[in-house]
Amino acid sequence: MSLSVVVFSISSEARSAESDDKKTTAKDFHQLIENEWQWTLQDDPEFASWLGDHRYDQRWQDLSLDAIQRRHEYRKSVLENLAKIDSTLLSKQDRVSYELFRGQYEDSVEAYKFGWHLVPLTQRGGIQDSSSLASSLRFETVNDYEAWNVRLYSFPEYMDQTLALMQKGVERKIVHARVIMTRLPSQIRRQIVDDPSKSLFYKPYRDMPDSIPADKQNELKTEAQLLIKDRVVPAYRKMLRFFEDVYLPACFENVGVWQIPDGKEFYASRARQFTTTDLTPQEIHDIGQREVTRIRGEMQQIMREVGFKGTFGEFLEHLRNDPKYYYKDPNKLLAEYKAICRRIDPQLPKMFGRLPRRPYQLEAIPEHLAPDTTTAYYRSPSADGSRNGTYFVNLYRPETRPKYEMEVLSVHEAVPGHHLQIALAQELEGIPEFRRYGGYTAFIEGWGLYSERLGYELGLYKDPHSRFGQLTYDMWRAVRLVVDTGIHDQGWSRQKAINFFAANAAKSMHDIENEIDRYIAWPGQALAYKIGQLRILELRKKAETELGDKFDLRDFHDTILGQGAVTLNVLDGIVEDWIAEQRTSE
Repeated sequence: MSLSVVVFSISSEARSAESDDKKTTAKDFHQLIENEWQWTLQDDPEFASWLGDHRYDQRWQDLSLDAIQRRHEYRKSVLENLAKIDSTLLSKQDRVSYELFRGQYEDSVEAYKFGWHLVPLTQRGGIQDSSSLASSLRFETVNDYEAWNVRLYSFPEYMDQTLALMQKGVERKIVHARVIMTRLPSQIRRQIVDDPSKSLFYKPYRDMPDSIPADKQNELKTEAQLLIKDRVVPAYRKMLRFFEDVYLPACFENVGVWQIPDGKEFYASRARQFTTTDLTPQEIHDIGQREVTRIRGEMQQIMREVGFKGTFGEFLEHLRNDPKYYYKDPNKLLAEYKAICRRIDPQLPKMFGRLPRRPYQLEAIPEHLAPDTTTAYYRSPSADGSRNGTYFVNLYRPETRPKYEMEVLSVHEAVPGHHLQIALAQELEGIPEFRRYGGYTAFIEGWGLYSERLGYELGLYKDPHSRFGQLTYDMWRAVRLVVDTGIHDQGWSRQKAINFFAANAAKSMHDIENEIDRYIAWPGQALAYKIGQLRILELRKKAETELGDKFDLRDFHDTILGQGAVTLNVLDGIVEDWIAEQRTSE
C-alpha cells in the first residue's frame, strides 16, 4: 500500500470521527434544551397555560421558599451539564442557542442571591390579579372548566406561599417603596365580593359554550361559586389583613432598590441583564442625559414651526391641557386607535419581506387594571393558535390620552413593533422553543422603539403635533435612562424623578406618575428600550454606510428579526455576517 493511500485512509477516518463527535454533541445539546423547556413548562404552570399548553392547567406555580431554593440548585446543575458540551462542535445556529441558553441560566443563578423573589407583586400585577389568567386561557370543554375549578380550590395554598415570601421579605428588608404599595389595598378589595358571580374569577362562566350541556354548565357554575365564596375570597381577606397590618408598614418611605441589602450591586446586575450589555448605571445615566438634550432640541424646532410664543415648559403645558388634543368619549378614542391600525397594516410589505401569519386584535385594558397601569401594552399570541396577539389600549380617563401620541403608540405596540416581531419569532423554524417564546427586553423593546422611527417611512406623523408625539415617545425612553438610574442608583426621590420627566416630555401628569411608579417597582427594566433602539439604529447606519446601493431595507429588517429576540452582542454578529454576505453577492 502506498503512503498516499495510508494518509487518505487516516484522513477519512479522522473526518468520520469528527463528524460523529459533532452529531453526538448536537444530539446531547438538543436533548438538554428540550428537557429544560419541558421542565420550564412543568415548573411554571401559568406560563404553560398562557402559551396554550394545557397539561398543567390545574396547578399554580409552587412559590414556597423550599421550591425556590430547589429551582436555584437545579439551574446550577444544568449549567454544570451544559459546560460538559463542547460548543465548538456545534453548528453556527446551535452556538447562538448555546450562548443564549447559558446566559439565561447564569442570570437566574446570579439573581438568586439578591432575594428579589421575595417581592412577588407590584401595583401592576401579582396574586391580586391572578383572575386575569382566565382571559388568556381557552374555555371550550368541560375539562377546561374543571381545571379552572381545581385551581380555585388550591388558591389558598398559593396565597399562603405568596404571603410567606412577603413575610420573609419584611424580615430581610427586601420590600417595595410604600408609595407604590398604597395602590394595592383597593386592588385586593376588588377580589373580595359578597356575590361569587360578581368575582373576576367567575368570568369564564358568564358565557359558556353551548356544546356543554345545560345541566353540566349549572353543576360547574355552582361548584365555582362555592369555591370562590369558601376559598378564594377568604384568601384575599387574609391577604388584605396581612398587607395592611404587616407589609405596608414595613415598606420603605423612600424609593429605590439602593435601600435593600446589596442594593447597588443588585441594580448594576439588573442593568446588565436588561440591557444585555456591560454598561454601568452611571454610563447609562450619561447616555440618557445626552439623548434628552438631543431630542429636546428637535422638539423646540417643532415648537417654533407651529409658531408657539412661550417657553418650552409652557408649550408642554399647552399640549397637556388644551382639550382639542384629547377625546372626551372613550369609544371615540378606541375607534381612532382602530383607524390608525388600518392605515398602517397595508404599508408593511414595503418594509418587510416576511410578515407574521397570525393577526392581532385591539382591545381595551380591563377596567379593574386601567387606573394603575400604563397607556397601552401588547399580549403575544398563544402557542396553540387559540389566541391572537392583542394590542391593549387604556381608555380610562380619555381626557389624559393625547391624540398626537396615538400613531406612535400603535406603531410600537402593534405593527411593525411588538406584534410583528413577536409573532414572527413564534413562527420561526429551526430554533428551539425557548428562543421562539422567550427573548430579551433590550431586543424586544429596542425593536419597538426603533419601530417608532419607522412611522415616518410608513407615511405617519404628517402634522407637526404628531411628529412632536413621536419625539415625546423617544424622549420618554431617554428620560427613563436618567430617572431609573437616578431612583435606584443615585437615590433620587420620586418627586425629583417626576419633575425631570415633566420638564422634558408632554405626557400627562397622570401618565408620568404611573410611569415613575412603574420604574420604582421594576428596577432596571426601563433601561432596555433606549439602549436596544440605539444599537439597532447603529447597526442600520453601519449597514447603509458599508453597503451603499446594495443596502436593502426589507432584507435588513428580515435579518434583524430572523433569529428571534437575541442579546445585543449576538445581534451584532448576525448583522456583521449579513453585511459580509451582501458585499460578496452579485
